[in-house]
Amino acid sequence: MTSEIQDENQKQLSSAEWATLVVLAVTAVVLVGAQMKLLGWSLYVIGAASLFLTRRDFAKHIGLIYLSLAFLGLVPITTGTTNENFLRMGIVLGLAVTLPYVFSRFIFKDGLVTFTFHHGRKWFKKEIFYILFTAILAYLVIPFYLKNTESYLNWNVERTADSIGRLFIGTNVLGIWDELFFVSTVLGILRHYMKFPVANVFQAILFTSFLYELGFRGWGPFMIFPFALLQGYVFRKTHSLFYVITIHLVIDFILFLALINANHPDLIDIFIT
Repeated sequence: MTSEIQDENQKQLSSAEWATLVVLAVTAVVLVGAQMKLLGWSLYVIGAASLFLTRRDFAKHIGLIYLSLAFLGLVPITTGTTNENFLRMGIVLGLAVTLPYVFSRFIFKDGLVTFTFHHGRKWFKKEIFYILFTAILAYLVIPFYLKNTESYLNWNVERTADSIGRLFIGTNVLGIWDELFFVSTVLGILRHYMKFPVANVFQAILFTSFLYELGFRGWGPFMIFPFALLQGYVFRKTHSLFYVITIHLVIDFILFLALINANHPDLIDIFIT
């Protein structure tokens, strides 16, 4: 569904619906980001219960985000690369992104959650330049961030091919999942009910909360939040998940190299920050 059609379908939200969305955002910060389970689940129950005070279509769609948020709150999101952690997170994250799609396409049949990978044309030169620009910026910022905040310690990187290989797989899979869930699923639902800039802020809050729990601590949220906003705007402009995933994976590749270097400074010594 295009942004133009979605804008036409937007209706003014009631105070109860706004309250539900605000509680949703706060719950993501508290339950997923801060890992304050008692307060987080209390907020979750309040937010989910408030859906009964909203319109039926609003309740069923926002309820899908609440459903996915429950999965993210039940299982710790960690950077561990053990088989057990891969399996646990794979199941949880898989359900969080699959269930909204299944409900939207096969039960509700509304097309709010779709995975549009290609926009039907070649990339413009400015789109290629943007990828190069983000790569250069990531090369300068990420190594400095990891060492300045000691966030690299949240990733256990051993000097073995197996450990490094698992790190590579983990960073790439999570990067793809981020775009499938936050930019395509969450933003796809929210922009149906509010103006795009506001919907984009809400998805960026959820995006940032998730990555904060994953290990991006210190001033990481001040770096991730604008990135999440930009990814939302780029997706709206290009309608291409493949393009926004490419941007994310380029950055994640630099993150992968920087994590190895931060944990083992004599390896991949290519950074100047």
